[in-house]
Amino acid sequence: MKEPLVPLVPMSHTAHIRSHRKPRRSASTLAMRAGVAGGVLGTLAVAGASGSANAAEPVTQTLELPTLTADLAAQAAQSADATQQAAANYQLQAERDAAAAKAAKQAKADLAEAKKKAAEAKKKAQEAARKEAAARASRSAERTTLSTTADAGSTTTTTTTTSAPSGGSVATVIGFLKAQVGDAYVMGGTGPNAWDCSGLVQAAFKQVGVDLPRVSQDQSTVGTEVSMSNLQPGDILYWGAKGSAYHVGVYIGNGQYLDAANPSKGVVIQDLSGYPATGAVRVL
Repeated sequence: MKEPLVPLVPMSHTAHIRSHRKPRRSASTLAMRAGVAGGVLGTLAVAGASGSANAAEPVTQTLELPTLTADLAAQAAQSADATQQAAANYQLQAERDAAAAKAAKQAKADLAEAKKKAAEAKKKAQEAARKEAAARASRSAERTTLSTTADAGSTTTTTTTTSAPSGGSVATVIGFLKAQVGDAYVMGGTGPNAWDCSGLVQAAFKQVGVDLPRVSQDQSTVGTEVSMSNLQPGDILYWGAKGSAYHVGVYIGNGQYLDAANPSKGVVIQDLSGYPATGAVRVL
């Protein structure tokens, strides 16, 4: 049996062009999506409510640190030891620096003190040298003056072994003798800077025109014999027997005499009580 023929409907001229409309979603799809959204919003609402409820109370949370292993403990101990050793080293270095600074300060003070003492010693030495030079100059001037006076007196005075000019003669003799104090003793010395005992006495009296013998034995016999209890400045003292005396000096008053004593003393002033003379003669 033949199927009935279906009449052909002519197609639209735009039927071959795809439609730009979005396909319509089915009702089940929309319902599912609405349910998911509702569940999410419900979850957020519950979370928000829970957060609001818990915000009033602080949350305490305990964190448990992992237990150190044996290696980590050893490393920590080594680090602590190293830190302690470093601190000890720093302290030791600080103490050393402080000690060095203190020693440097003390050394500086000691050096300043040494320089000060050296300067003072130098000043004293210079002052002593100046005084010594002045004393020598004074002695030289005094010797020149005494020599000039003696030369002037010799032109008008007749000299003998038993008499001498009066007046200032004793002072001149004693002044000459004192000017020689400190000179050396030399056997046979007759000046100007070294004497023996009789050479000094002879030179002293020559300043006032009295010409004495050269040796002690002969000098002990000149002038007038005087007792030791009646001495006057300018008297010649002798030690040993008269005519054979071994030493002479000159009495200068106040229990003292001046002589060229010996090589260790030189020309000095001494107390007569320490070395009493045998006798004395007076020529002035």
